[in-house]
Amino acid sequence: MTSNGAQTPAEVFDQLFQSVYLAFHRRDGKRSELSGASRAVLHHLSLAGPLTIGEAAAHLDRAQSVVSDIVSQLQAKGLLERERDPDDRRRTLVWLTPAGIARLARDGQVLSTDLLGPALGALPPDQLRTLFEGLRAVVAAAGPLGEPPSDRHAFTRSES
Repeated sequence: MTSNGAQTPAEVFDQLFQSVYLAFHRRDGKRSELSGASRAVLHHLSLAGPLTIGEAAAHLDRAQSVVSDIVSQLQAKGLLERERDPDDRRRTLVWLTPAGIARLARDGQVLSTDLLGPALGALPPDQLRTLFEGLRAVVAAAGPLGEPPSDRHAFTRSES
């Protein structure tokens, strides 16, 4: 709070963000039915493209036997498939199925688009555009993810 008792913009945003999360978070059980290792394999394949089990094991810094077991489990669930390498028929590549792509995308969702969609659809187009522009501006002001904010963000308005 500021010296006059008013909330700072950060405090107001925090309260609104919590309200949005509580209203629209996913309510379909556990956020992920995937283990961390299974998620890592799916995510890596989604970024790297089809790989052999040996290549995936090297990239993930895991034993080939461990990755092979994970791939077999994911294949049994219909999330991965094995296919012959078109450039070298002796090699077998592992790749995501459409169900695997969908599961990975769903696994990454924090908010329920089923709940959020109607609420956003009820907003007038200009208000929706303003909301998205404001959120994009906040994200852009934070700078690259994982890096500390620049010096221009280090001071509050009262300190500068």
